[in-house]
Amino acid sequence: MKQIAMLFLGSFLSLSFFVQGQMSADPTFADAPIPELVLTFTKTEGYRHQSIEKGVKTLRAIGRENGFIVLQSETSKDFNPDHLKNYKLVVFLNTTMDILNAEEQRAFEGFIRNGGSFLGIHAATDTEYDWPWYGKLVGAYFDGHPNDPNVRKATIDVVDKEHPATAHLPDSWARYDEWYNFKNLNPDVTVVMRLDESSYEGGTNGDNHPIAWYHEFDGGRAFYTGGGHTEESFDEPMFRQHLLGAIEWCLRRK
Repeated sequence: MKQIAMLFLGSFLSLSFFVQGQMSADPTFADAPIPELVLTFTKTEGYRHQSIEKGVKTLRAIGRENGFIVLQSETSKDFNPDHLKNYKLVVFLNTTMDILNAEEQRAFEGFIRNGGSFLGIHAATDTEYDWPWYGKLVGAYFDGHPNDPNVRKATIDVVDKEHPATAHLPDSWARYDEWYNFKNLNPDVTVVMRLDESSYEGGTNGDNHPIAWYHEFDGGRAFYTGGGHTEESFDEPMFRQHLLGAIEWCLRRK
């Protein structure tokens, strides 16, 4: 699988260089942008969400519509400097528990310090509890969720509509998902959405219950959203636009 992934990436990069050369030679395409590469990492060492495949499919579709290319990996060895330098953004899509060894962690830290970006979706906060740098990057760790049922309707207060990930949303957004409680919240992040704990049962963070946030961190950018547990999430137009806005910010388009 690793060899296939590397072969695909190598073929894509070769094609990109060829196309770039053709575009440079043809004034008709002189101003056409080269698509940016986004790595979506879906490795799990704990609970595996059934929505992962739907999430990857959705991100790829969003990319095709907006000029970036999404490649998926579950191979932690892809976290090395030579491979990561091909990407502008790394997405942790419902990753769980310990997914990178020490060398791979250093490579990812280097990626961020060199200006790369990170997007965490849902269980990205249920990942790498023993890696303090990652805890600050992602912004918090999972600390439980409602039970029986896990998925329920709740109201989100959109507290920052200046960010491209939230500009399209109403002030109050009611939707179904699995809602996380958090611990070790990074006080340096900018929160864009909070959960209204009075709208559902099972919240433990109180009045300050962030569910999406962003920050500049260690030379790069990071955005986290708590949505994305269910497959249905990735069919929601407003949630898809939320993801697109987060990606475009991470790619420094906005």
